[in-house]
Amino acid sequence: MSVDNRVATNQAPPLVGHNVVLADHALVEAVERHASREVVDDLVALGVEAGSEEAREHGLTANRFEPELVPFDRYGNRVDEVRFHPSYHWLMERAVGHGLQAAPWVSDSPHAHVRRAAGFVAWSQTEPGHACPISMTYAAVPALRADDAIAKEWTPHLAATSYDFGVRAVSGKTGALAGMGMTEKQGGSDVRTNVTEARPAAAEGEYTLHGHKWFTSAPMNDVFLVLAQAPGGLTCFLVPRVLPDGTRNRLDVMRLKDKLGNRSNASSELEFQGTWAQRLGDEGRGVRTIIEMVAATRLDTVLGSTALMRRAVAEASWHVAHRSAFGGVLADKPLMQNVVADLAVEAEAATALSIRLAAAVDAADDPHEQAFRRIALPLSKFWVCKRTPMMVAEALECLGGNGYVEESVMPLLFRESPLNSIWEGSGNVNALDVLRALSREPEALDAWIVEVGRARGADPLLDRAIEGVLEQLADTSDLEMRARRLAGQMAAVLQGALLVRYAPAAVADAFCATRLGAEYGGTMGMLPRGVDLRAIVERTTPTV
Repeated sequence: MSVDNRVATNQAPPLVGHNVVLADHALVEAVERHASREVVDDLVALGVEAGSEEAREHGLTANRFEPELVPFDRYGNRVDEVRFHPSYHWLMERAVGHGLQAAPWVSDSPHAHVRRAAGFVAWSQTEPGHACPISMTYAAVPALRADDAIAKEWTPHLAATSYDFGVRAVSGKTGALAGMGMTEKQGGSDVRTNVTEARPAAAEGEYTLHGHKWFTSAPMNDVFLVLAQAPGGLTCFLVPRVLPDGTRNRLDVMRLKDKLGNRSNASSELEFQGTWAQRLGDEGRGVRTIIEMVAATRLDTVLGSTALMRRAVAEASWHVAHRSAFGGVLADKPLMQNVVADLAVEAEAATALSIRLAAAVDAADDPHEQAFRRIALPLSKFWVCKRTPMMVAEALECLGGNGYVEESVMPLLFRESPLNSIWEGSGNVNALDVLRALSREPEALDAWIVEVGRARGADPLLDRAIEGVLEQLADTSDLEMRARRLAGQMAAVLQGALLVRYAPAAVADAFCATRLGAEYGGTMGMLPRGVDLRAIVERTTPTV
């Protein structure tokens, strides 16, 4: 039999032409649970665009042609601009247009943050890098509220659904984006060791900054929130890219970071030498002022990791449904079903928890939701982001050698997978933040107990896991050393409670038997007997 080597056979077609929102049953059900079907319907257009061949190509291209730092113009003037490939702008224009930046803060919808969270999970699957400036813009608004005048000036621009790229005065733009500069080379997460100096200027509330920032993503954004040492201590400042009179503020971009993960987003080192800034909040209250921005970006790290998980399991399940080996379709092989089903369980647990967190933002005036958000954010940030690299690596392996080449998108997902566990507090920082919440805010533990208690009696493994956490909490010795173990168990119990209450029985049973029981073997594909593997795989596999 002759073989035409110019035609590939037994290859899965590219995963395009599906609706990224509607294909994700766990996401749809979570939105309906915490919002409404109307919110799902409102996201259908976003889902269609996210699943298009055009979006897939723009996502790959934006990472193939990296941003370029242009420190000087042709005449030798210092401009410190970054040039992006048109594919990056294509992605940004649609992310902003779908209201995934600060739009929820000015919306009158009671479910604005759930809608935005679900849209962020779906759209971030197109390409993760451009989600960074989108996320920081979303997170900036609650921090700006420390000063009413500044908030009134900037919020309408940040919430506008118009992407208006370029270094110009914000008064002449149809939309704006925000960034953040906290860490410095000598301190990292220990921001109280920052050495950037803020010197008071002649006008009240105005300062000049002198120092550096070690990581500032998206240096082409219009405004930045930064921390610096004022005479009264560590303080938060607003730093615009262009001054009110139209001249450029002095923001020297020293270099772009050559980093692991996405290549589309420009992460930079900045130096301040007389940079104009406005004080945001009182002197010495910088951490307290910017903490709301940190909390919002922590939510987005959970959402972003959920998006990586969902894209990874979608690609894996799609591949095995279209690839044959050893006498049959891979998706029909019991062991492959076990692996993909386990991947799906992990992604669904992350989805249920992340949308629950967004619902707490929508109900910010509710005392229980406030306390729940306080404890659940660092728990989720620690656990979901930590689980992502292992999960994405296993999904990549489902594609075999095909998953190891850039065109499959799996290498990008894998490189990106550790990111969210590092930014806005590494694993240790968030585990210790859990201890801080437990010791200083007893209502936070009460909120966790109430939340998981709503599922008590439905699964004996969950019940025993809840008791195990309470026993750990009763023993106050060596808590700091045990902080990761405690945070992981509290987060897994919270996920289990949500799945037991809302997910299909096959998903909840598989999760509790492994993550909460004695069946977990330390890697994917070890679901026990009795789990309906095929049902879980079919639930997670996209349809075109």
